[in-house]
Amino acid sequence: MKLFNYFRSSASFRVRIALALKGLPYDYVPVHLVKGEHKQEKYAAVSASGLVPALELDDGRILSQSMAIIEYLDETHPQPPLLPGDAVARAQVRALAQLIACEIHPLNNLRVLKYLVRDLKVEEEAKNAWYRHWVRDGLEKYEQELQRLPAGRYSFGNTPTLADCCLVPQIFNGQRFSVDFSGLPRTMAAFEVCMLHPAFLNAQPSNCPDNEA
Repeated sequence: MKLFNYFRSSASFRVRIALALKGLPYDYVPVHLVKGEHKQEKYAAVSASGLVPALELDDGRILSQSMAIIEYLDETHPQPPLLPGDAVARAQVRALAQLIACEIHPLNNLRVLKYLVRDLKVEEEAKNAWYRHWVRDGLEKYEQELQRLPAGRYSFGNTPTLADCCLVPQIFNGQRFSVDFSGLPRTMAAFEVCMLHPAFLNAQPSNCPDNEA
């Protein structure tokens, strides 16, 4: 398999975590978003949307959208599972994951932040305030959801799930913008446990071949 991704992309990071948890080998193909490589004709042949990540399967077919890719990996390589066996539990894990992927991330991804500055002429500090507000607001909701669930070492239970694949990249990006993580005990405890797991450590941006220190 080939993974087209950018080291700093939260969505790409999610898929790298899932691949690492599954122990699946892949070729790393960097696509530099800041330099606009995702808008070039060469990448258009890979991704119709021009987004990362994209996963090219062994037979040449290409999958897009991190959540769809991760669920594909979980269905085709079921061990270790990233979604519980129980239908209600699966829905709860998906809800946690989507709270990040569908509620927090769309408001603070690179193209949104660039639009705020380039087209709407928002000052840098106002842009950063926008970012911090929506990430903090979303993580507070994530914490509230966790408080309703039985205690576990990770976001859901005692093994990593799809929810943790989404949580860790969001925390990483939040750290870059100095988001306040205080008062989020269950959320940050899950993050800290994840960061003791080799799969999360190996998938982090600093271990990517295109990482820029």
